[in-house]
Order: sequence, then structure tokens, then C-alpha cells
Amino acid sequence: MSRRFLPMTFVLFLCLAVTGMFTNAYADDLRIFAGAGLMKPMEELRQNFEKSHDVHIDVHYGSSGEIFGMLGVGQTCDVFIPGAEKYTRDAIKNGWVYEPSMKPIVKHVPVMVVPGGNPANIQTLDDLARPGVKVALGDPKAAAIGKVSKKMLSKAGMWEQVTPNVVVYAPTCNQLLIYTALEQADAAINWLDVTTWAEGKGKVQVVRIDDKRNMIKTIPTAVHVSAKENPLALELNDYIASAEGLVVWEKWGFEACTK
Repeated sequence: MSRRFLPMTFVLFLCLAVTGMFTNAYADDLRIFAGAGLMKPMEELRQNFEKSHDVHIDVHYGSSGEIFGMLGVGQTCDVFIPGAEKYTRDAIKNGWVYEPSMKPIVKHVPVMVVPGGNPANIQTLDDLARPGVKVALGDPKAAAIGKVSKKMLSKAGMWEQVTPNVVVYAPTCNQLLIYTALEQADAAINWLDVTTWAEGKGKVQVVRIDDKRNMIKTIPTAVHVSAKENPLALELNDYIASAEGLVVWEKWGFEACTK
């Protein structure tokens, strides 16, 4: 074998080794589609899993309607976590999500959120229909909280009474919180957990909705059908719903489904 052939063989070996190394690293990457209102706990869970497994996780945050629509146009992820179980159930029916992997995690509790001091004196759901009250709601076509709010108000026979007072239909619960904190609305229907965020601390108050009128939802996590044989995706899904994971969820104001 010539001296010229040895270096060429060595270089080829290095190229193959490096290519294989990068391919394996890329194969270990994971992608999550998550509701925008779940950003605080999901970021902490993502970082924990990345450190313990030496992988990179990409998370796309959007309204539940948006991330559901992304699945509908053929985009894939490893783990799917919308803001309400209905989106996961519909994704299962459509063949996009692997049903055996679905795990309930925490409750999503709707509340009325008002600016600090409650200047409009909002006490009950009926107050949202008072003349002159500025109301912010989630977009029923985009946000899980919007869909829940419309159903709740419709069930109470109040939808037609409240809609004239609506000043904005926000696409995400994040934006609903900001509208309230900036006093651009007298009240908003939002998720309880969102009120723990720094953006609202000291700026908003919570007014509970009567249990008989409220519609508490469940947040599940599940694996996309394309990842159902990926051990790392299944492990990530398990971790998000684990006892260790629930500590993070509860830190950010969520209540475990088991309680």
C-alpha cells in the first residue's frame, strides 16, 4: 500500500466517523408542540430533560388551534401538549397522535382576571355583561381559553350579552394577561396558572368563577405517531407527566389531575 493511499483512507474514515457522529446527535434531537400558556413549566421541563439526557429539544409554542393546525398540514413533532384535552382527542381521531401514549397531567382552571384593585368591581360572571365593562376574551377559533370561555358563557345564556363588551379577542392567554395587567380591559377570562407569571404579579387579581358554571379542563401530553417507536420521545413524554415533572407544573400554579 502506498504512502499516498494511507492518508486518503484515513481522511475517508474520519469523514465517515464525523458524519455518523453528527447524524446520531441530530437523531437524538426532539421537538415539542406546546400551548403558549404552558411556556413557563415547559421551559423548565425542557431544560431538565436536556441536561439529564444530553440532547437538544426544540419547542414551538402557539395557540392550541395553531399547533393542532400544524399537525393537520403534515408537520410533525415528538410530543404534543395543547391547552385542552379536546385537541389531543381530535388529533387521535385524525391519526396524528399515538393514543396509548396520552397521559393526563394537570388541570386548566378558568378564572376571571382583573387589574389590581378591581376598579370595575367584578364579582361574578354576570358582571361581564354590565354596560360599560371592557372584557377581553381568548379567540374561540385559536386559543383553548377562548373556546372554553365561549362554551361557558353560552351555557350560562350570557354569550350574546357579553360580546358587545368585548374589546379584544386575543389569540393566546399570554396576551390576555398583558391586556389585563395594562388595564386595557376591566376583566378577562383566563387560566388560573397564568396569573402566577411575573408579567402579572402585583398588577392583576383573580376572581373565581362559581364551580357550577365553570368548565375546568385537563392538559394531557402525548406522542406523535411518527415518534411512537422512539424511546427518547416516549421517555420525554413520561417525564413530563411524572411525579418529578408535576413538581414543576405545581410550581407554576397548575393543579395535578390526581388531586
